[in-house]
Amino acid sequence: MQSLNLRAALTSLVFLVVLLGLWEAFNQPPEASGELSEFELLMGGADQEARVPPPSQVLGHAWDELSNPFYDAGPNDKGIGIQLAYSLYRVLTGYFLAALIAIPLGFVIGMSPLMYKALNPFIQVLRPISPLAWMPLALFIIKDSEQSAIFVIFICSIWPMLINTAFGVANVRKDWIKVAQTHELGALKTAFQVILPAAAPTILTGMRISIGIAWLVIVAAEMLVGGTGIGYYVWNEWNNLDLNSVIFSILMIGVVGMLLDLALGAVAKLVQYEE
Repeated sequence: MQSLNLRAALTSLVFLVVLLGLWEAFNQPPEASGELSEFELLMGGADQEARVPPPSQVLGHAWDELSNPFYDAGPNDKGIGIQLAYSLYRVLTGYFLAALIAIPLGFVIGMSPLMYKALNPFIQVLRPISPLAWMPLALFIIKDSEQSAIFVIFICSIWPMLINTAFGVANVRKDWIKVAQTHELGALKTAFQVILPAAAPTILTGMRISIGIAWLVIVAAEMLVGGTGIGYYVWNEWNNLDLNSVIFSILMIGVVGMLLDLALGAVAKLVQYEE
């Protein structure tokens, strides 16, 4: 197993080196000639030609940003660490609020066929709605962009947790519940000592899906509401035509998303191991 992991890591490293090499090779500026094309004359010269920056420039910019990630030079000039902190605060607040509602409600739906049939039409209607479609209504009712972004994260996070919790609870082995009833365990003890441990891997799968969706949605939400956050940072740097910052921020979004997924994946493995 360790040999396989080592070979996989080396293969990934080779892929990375090849991709960065191709990116660097195909993004070198063309050699300057004595004559300028009509387009170059219109843009003010060959130096004005817009190009995707090579990885060497992006890495240099990343080093500068990460060496001082928490600087604050005004409303439109904050370090990447501050922007990510704003986004993580919104994501985690909306995410845990959703968990507080989705997991208990999922238990009720999973344990009660009546509640499942009663609530299923509402779930099927609300679940396919794009989270960003709620943003105008949230802004009108809440009248605060920060709270509206949290509400959008809440909406997009609740459905995977709710559905997976209900599915996990409904599929707990019936003989385990009968054994609990034989031992005269109350409803709460049965829920916490029998149903929750058995359904925990499925519940955590839903939580893992939700955190990924929440991190995707916050970028788009912050582009709409502006102010702070990694989504606003990307859009603001695009407006400044700073492609180094745009590419760097895209990579940071991917890294943070991966770390969030790895954290919940580690918890899910721990639960499966203990089961």
